[in-house]
Amino acid sequence: MARVARAAPQLPDSSAHPIVKWVGGKTRLLPELLARLPERFGRYYEPFAGGAALFFRVAPRRAVLADSNADLIGLYTAVAANVDAVIRRLEMHHKAHDEGHYYDMRAKWNDRDVSWSTPERAAAFIYLNKTCFNGLWRVNRSGAFNVPIGRYTDPPICVPDALRAAHDVLSRAELRCSDYRGAVADAKSGDFLYFDPPYDPVTPTANFTSYSADGFGPDDQRALADTARELVARGCKVMLSNSDTPFIRSIYKGFRVERVKCPRAINSNAAKRGDVDELLITGGY
Repeated sequence: MARVARAAPQLPDSSAHPIVKWVGGKTRLLPELLARLPERFGRYYEPFAGGAALFFRVAPRRAVLADSNADLIGLYTAVAANVDAVIRRLEMHHKAHDEGHYYDMRAKWNDRDVSWSTPERAAAFIYLNKTCFNGLWRVNRSGAFNVPIGRYTDPPICVPDALRAAHDVLSRAELRCSDYRGAVADAKSGDFLYFDPPYDPVTPTANFTSYSADGFGPDDQRALADTARELVARGCKVMLSNSDTPFIRSIYKGFRVERVKCPRAINSNAAKRGDVDELLITGGY
């Protein structure tokens, strides 16, 4: 279905951008996402926050940012509430950074008996994320973070200006640790919701080990499509991203479904890093 031309929304000037690396992050896809935003909308919802690239670029005045990853929402909550405390602890990590410090922090992160303040845990999250291999936040079935250290000369462990810009946007949002159903339960007519769920695997071996211990299979994809239909029937404006597979196309019949190219940087084989086909799915506008 051809994309219907519409006026681009007037977005505020914002220097905010993602403060963590995230597999499937949408920074490279932002031009395509922004081209498909509704011209006007009420409250902004992003129920699979991840790195929240679109949220930071839109910088909405009224928003719900949600994710089922409690540590990620804890990080955003800490930056919203006390960014200077997070920055002070990151400066300590920057000075101490080496292989020994990384693995000590990883072990401490996985020790459930360790007591953290909110800024301490947020800073540890950012530190591990910025220094681990490929920024690949991955946990095993027990919920333990298990990524080895990355090979970086000078990783951006503490960038105060970026954290303060993120604080300005996050402090205006309602942050929810929730699955997507709970996150969007109070969405009303005219609100805009962007869903960036775990993608349907393109091949049987392409399913990435998730950043949470829970999977997201075909039944979950169907349930999400049903939720999107319910929201459109409620008068909401909905956009979703996913991989370009026959299955995803089949469950979003009746929506506007468009193929776009998205650069992908994470692959163990550098020769296989490049553009991949993805779908942007819109309804209600």
